[in-house]
Amino acid sequence: ALCDDLRQNVLRLHIIANSNSALDQELKLKIRDRILEETSGVFLDADSLSVAESKAEEKLLRFSEIANSVIKENGLNYNAEVSLGDCFFETRHYDTFSLPAGNYRSLIIKLGEAKGKNWWCVIFPSVCIPAASSSDLRDSVKEESAQIAEQSDRYIIRFKTVEIYEKIKNFFS
Repeated sequence: ALCDDLRQNVLRLHIIANSNSALDQELKLKIRDRILEETSGVFLDADSLSVAESKAEEKLLRFSEIANSVIKENGLNYNAEVSLGDCFFETRHYDTFSLPAGNYRSLIIKLGEAKGKNWWCVIFPSVCIPAASSSDLRDSVKEESAQIAEQSDRYIIRFKTVEIYEKIKNFFS
């Protein structure tokens, strides 16, 4: 129940590179940096996932403009496709907490063929920018009233079970 509640209250930014070439992977990170720099205040006053989704929906064109601008600045000739949707993520462990595997609402930015490695972070509650240290990340999320699943030996086992269950569920859906 804690894992489901957490998934229901998080919006992730998910950027998928055109390919795994060094150039495309570097470009993915440049787009990430520009998106976070130019839109850092978009989600600050959001108090729920539905509000954050509405704000993201309003800014889809802006996110697309930013991504496509960075692509063109770097001399490449493919485009970015930006949308809101659901994405499956593996369990992610930080120093002091974990985000369980499962489907999350996401702002998805597909670059070109979107066949490369991806990058993601949590944009609601606003965690991407404070992520410079894991203690900042944890404090930021807690301040936004999100529930964090604390790590200890007993939770890591449960998350593995949840991850296996979510992979099977995702496979059949």
